[in-house]
Amino acid sequence: MTQLLTKTEIQEQAKVLSGWTVEESKLHITRTFKDFIQAIEFVNKLVEPAESAGHHPDIKISYNKVKITLTTHDAGGLTQADFDVAQTISQIK
Repeated sequence: MTQLLTKTEIQEQAKVLSGWTVEESKLHITRTFKDFIQAIEFVNKLVEPAESAGHHPDIKISYNKVKITLTTHDAGGLTQADFDVAQTISQIK
């Protein structure tokens, strides 16, 4: 099983993720786009990196807003995999 990060490790890693917040052992970010089409195009860009990492975000789409939530469900909280995927997502335009 994947090892959970400590509170200190989570705080340290969260400092370098612009726009992400940590709530209830989950990483969250909401991205806003010009319209629904751009929001969907962004979501489609998440498929390959998520599949490659074997770690998939929860995604909520509301017109031009995309809310992404990361947590490691089987570990019951945040792991290094969540921060790695968050870093990758942060680089996607």
